[in-house]
Amino acid sequence: MHVTVVSPEQAVFDGSADAVIAPAYDGQVGILPHHAPLLTLLGTGVLTVRQGGGGAAATRFRVSGGFLQVVGGGDAVRIVADRVEAS
Repeated sequence: MHVTVVSPEQAVFDGSADAVIAPAYDGQVGILPHHAPLLTLLGTGVLTVRQGGGGAAATRFRVSGGFLQVVGGGDAVRIVADRVEAS
């Protein structure tokens, strides 16, 4: 699935991923390919973007505020955060 992570200042991630784990306003949310459409507010915490399957590399960001949207039959995840810092 294609994942885009943006902040008001810049795009910080734009690429494919096998999974996304994000801090929603009311708890963690996990997104896998073909996830149902979803729109949720983000809380504060660590956003993890996993790439390459199994024990593959993960890119982590500290995010605060904003929203997460799953679109395109679960093949696209958009994360627009008020604050994003590389972790």
